[in-house]
Amino acid sequence: MKQTTILAEGLGFPEGPRWHEGRLWFSDFRTRRISTVDLEGALQTIAEVPGIPSGLGWLPDDTMLVVSMTDRRLLKLKDGALTPFADLSGLATYHCNDMVVDGKGNAYIGNFGAPIETPAKKLAEIILVRPTGKAQVVATEMAFPNGCIITPDEKTLVVGETYASRLTAFDIAADGTLSNRRAWAAFDDLGISADRRQLVQRILPDGICLDAEGAIWVASPGRGGEVVRVFEGGQIAERINVETLPYACMLGGPDGKTLFVLTSDLSREGLVGRIETVRVEAPKAGYP
Repeated sequence: MKQTTILAEGLGFPEGPRWHEGRLWFSDFRTRRISTVDLEGALQTIAEVPGIPSGLGWLPDDTMLVVSMTDRRLLKLKDGALTPFADLSGLATYHCNDMVVDGKGNAYIGNFGAPIETPAKKLAEIILVRPTGKAQVVATEMAFPNGCIITPDEKTLVVGETYASRLTAFDIAADGTLSNRRAWAAFDDLGISADRRQLVQRILPDGICLDAEGAIWVASPGRGGEVVRVFEGGQIAERINVETLPYACMLGGPDGKTLFVLTSDLSREGLVGRIETVRVEAPKAGYP
């Protein structure tokens, strides 16, 4: 089994990794910072987000978009300044989370549905924010929509439903709206549950990324923590275990074959987060 190598440590809770312009960009929930790390492990702080940063992406003009979780806003970062781009507070059931932005600048954003500590099964939405900043709900009744990818042809969105232990796909219409909802890969048949006693035994899709062979890497903090590579239909082709818990992953590097795994431990306080790497065979594809 492949082993990861530590690229950076002393982080809080790194999430939302994106390979962009030769560096890995990521959010840190605990320090409320957006940072980058290069392949030598050099870290740089890009911005601080009081509302806690999560999903990251870029518009076609290279303006950076940032999900601000607790105030449920999408921000833009231009010339070092954060400004509002879209108010999602009237659309999102609870704190906003991960995001994927396509080549046209359409951003798809999920949310928790309910506080993580509650056992309630409160379903959530996927919100589309267009390049103009106009926002609308394009999918409902999602069981904690989390990590998300868009295929290279920009015709399919796949979203991890954490509380349902599955990846769910949608067709993307020309106007950005979604249809034809279907299971892309189900890891078990237990249905929707937010019960922690069940969650720790399941594969929990958190951050995800797509490779050129059509497989999706899934960071799962369940089952003791693992990153799995799965094909449509649910066939698991590879597993990678890490020392703590993986919450996100991203392919990148000059050839797209470095898998970055972002790990932390919610049960421990302080700067216990890491970014780890492992080499894989198939390169990055699609968005993000």
